[in-house]
Amino acid sequence: MNQKQTKIGIKSFSFSYWLVIIFEFFERGSYYGVMSFLSIYLTQELGFSKEGVGAIKGIIQPLLCFLPILSGAVADYMGYRRTLLFAFSFLGLGYFLTSQMTSYFAVFASLVIMGIGAGTFKPVISGTIAKVTDEKTSTLGFGIFYWSINLGAFLFPMFLVPALKQIDGSYVILAAAIFTSLMILPTIFLFKEPNREVKAKKEPFSQTLIGIFKNIWTVILDWRFILFIFIYSWFWILYFQMFDSVLWYLNFFIDTTPINTFVSTLVGIDWKFDVEHVTVINAFTIILLQLFISTIVRNTKALPTMLTGIFLGTVGITILAFSSTIWLFICGMFIFSIGEMTAHPKYISYLGLLAPQDKKATYMGFGFLYGVFGSSIGAFLGANLYVLLLDNPMISFIKEKLIAAGSSISLSSNATIDQALIAAETIGLTKQEIMQYAHRSEFWLIFTAIGVTSIIAMLLYQKFIMKQR
Repeated sequence: MNQKQTKIGIKSFSFSYWLVIIFEFFERGSYYGVMSFLSIYLTQELGFSKEGVGAIKGIIQPLLCFLPILSGAVADYMGYRRTLLFAFSFLGLGYFLTSQMTSYFAVFASLVIMGIGAGTFKPVISGTIAKVTDEKTSTLGFGIFYWSINLGAFLFPMFLVPALKQIDGSYVILAAAIFTSLMILPTIFLFKEPNREVKAKKEPFSQTLIGIFKNIWTVILDWRFILFIFIYSWFWILYFQMFDSVLWYLNFFIDTTPINTFVSTLVGIDWKFDVEHVTVINAFTIILLQLFISTIVRNTKALPTMLTGIFLGTVGITILAFSSTIWLFICGMFIFSIGEMTAHPKYISYLGLLAPQDKKATYMGFGFLYGVFGSSIGAFLGANLYVLLLDNPMISFIKEKLIAAGSSISLSSNATIDQALIAAETIGLTKQEIMQYAHRSEFWLIFTAIGVTSIIAMLLYQKFIMKQR
């Protein structure tokens, strides 16, 4: 009986629905494919500093989180089809320019163009799905939508990125440009504008924007609401390490030989676990367990469930502080992903409790702020701490040994760890010797402390502030 109903539900979706699901799959696949290795590409192939990469990520990712609230209003005013054409044009152009540029500011500007396209794209897809589904099909419709996001985040980094990286790292970004640009064609010829609300008198767009900024100001003035989102965003400081410091750490400190040998023996092909597979772990865990986890926490209270999720995520990060074996690394990322999928759905529920009854719609639209806070703080903090606690102590050790050996090589004050390693080889220093001077445990325990602080702050918030609302 249930299977029959599911089949009927799937068949009931319109062509427009499946078209935007395809759009979502290719856009998110392209995005996560690029982000799964971008920090390594920028530091190793283009020679940018980690702090510089942190600055790029600390601006691009918050842009992606904040822009949808403005671009959603643009889409309602200009029409979804025209907005999609703008989004795919900027996505394709941004990725293409990023793949071709090599200077820091040119890459930065190119990624801003991509970010504008991605931020414009987001609300059009969710808005279209909301318009082409009804009360009976919306739950399944959005379920497929979220599944398609993780399917793209799994398949692109798993298969496409490793293959293209072997040719040239820029080809990964170029492929993203091609995929997103090609979506312009079905948008022109196949996408049909969903039903739009017809108003007796169309409001000027300037008035629409003024209304949006008034809403933003109203929410900002509610310091209790903003404070909770800020506290929750501390957990997402941990999450955004997966796109920067976790990748650098895996690339430098983790020996992937055991899993490479295991998989190659199992499937009979030469396979290598690389940085892009960090995203794969996260996406695969969500695809595999999201329905199971959602069923378990369906009737549980919001705050205890969130705290459990944050605790699990913190445990996952903490594992990195005590072992650099590839199996425990994967285990840590797996546990973190379970924590993420446990905490985040209940975050929306808890926000509903905080929002004033007569302003719920306005307030709930600002739930995205956790990503603005988490990505901006996380990118800057992760990159600078990584250099301070991991790179700099190793570089200092190499400098001391160069002087002691009477070497003519002199490393500059802004030398990178890769440059220092090349110098170290000239005096016979091994990577294993150098790695001993990095403060690996201290680095990850700082993020453990951030996760624990988030838990404590939430409990204090519930006890002293929540009751006052």
